[in-house]
Amino acid sequence: MNARLKSAGLQTIAEKVEARERLSFEDGVALFNSTDLLALGWIANRERERRHGAKTFFNHNLRLEATNVCEASCLFCSFARLKEGMPGSHTMSVEQILGKLRQRADEPVTEVHIVNGLHPGLPFSYYTDLLSGLKKVRPGIHLKCFTAVEIAFFADHYGKTDTQVLQELKAAGLDSLPGGGAEIFAARVRQKICHDKCDGPRYLSIHRIAHGLGMRTNVTMLYGHIETMEERVDHLLQTRALQDDTGGLQAFIPLAFHPDNNQMRKLPPPSASETLKVHAVARLMLDNVDHIKAYWISCGVEVAQTALWFGADDLDGTVQEETIYHMAGSSTPTALSTGDIEQLIWDAGREPIERDTLYNVVRVPVAVE
Repeated sequence: MNARLKSAGLQTIAEKVEARERLSFEDGVALFNSTDLLALGWIANRERERRHGAKTFFNHNLRLEATNVCEASCLFCSFARLKEGMPGSHTMSVEQILGKLRQRADEPVTEVHIVNGLHPGLPFSYYTDLLSGLKKVRPGIHLKCFTAVEIAFFADHYGKTDTQVLQELKAAGLDSLPGGGAEIFAARVRQKICHDKCDGPRYLSIHRIAHGLGMRTNVTMLYGHIETMEERVDHLLQTRALQDDTGGLQAFIPLAFHPDNNQMRKLPPPSASETLKVHAVARLMLDNVDHIKAYWISCGVEVAQTALWFGADDLDGTVQEETIYHMAGSSTPTALSTGDIEQLIWDAGREPIERDTLYNVVRVPVAVE
């Protein structure tokens, strides 16, 4: 393998990783520009196995989008509708959302994951009532809700500070933040594809505030559209710097751009090889983030399985009612059972571990002979 790494121009980087030396911006760009995917994957897999062995994590979660009404106009979004009542728009009542959890009273769901559009017509109490109501239905449930973009919107729309919003939501039952809305932190890209929602520095600031309040969060990266390799590396380094400061990040989640039914439909989606490369580079650059997720809804089930050998150690969860990616043309299932996910992991040659949101082990499945 050393000869192959040398031929690929990756030997020095591989040696730095082996020596636990932090990779630089230039290293990240070199990794993205590498044409030897398998050599890159070998380095990332070695690091993945150093941390986690063959373990691959997943959780039993329920994902909900309470409303897709959104005043932002992101070019890549196929989910949002600008106004209530437009074709395809929806807003669930608090009681309808609580009913989704009640319907699963017999299922060992450990997490409810909620992300929404930026709805200008709802009171702030809608969100606090939603959180407190879910806790009443199932007191032990972990509520991972509202992206940093939503937190910024709440603050601006309801006349609060970001800190006040997070404090009030936490008091109502919020446990952690998902990572959505990060897209690419580079101002050039955000100005073109999502100019009317919070910028990169504010996104990171909100995560920093959440960490200070004792909440854990994730960070995502939307890749495969108009971003450059350098902008990807910058995104990873800003994520790494946040983790250096706070230690509050649990996982990094690459999200593949999907072009169907949005204003960027002329662009092709990222290839499977590009997806594997992004996961591998993320594993190598984010030396202080424990987990890299291969979100099967985004990249597809088969590619997600393969990514488990390219740096990823987590397949997310059962999901159950995702609509954002499916409205953008994703052909993946809308849900998988825990048994489905376990089998996917076994079939990929890895060992499934059911976790809760905070990566406490819930169950270690046993392979069926």
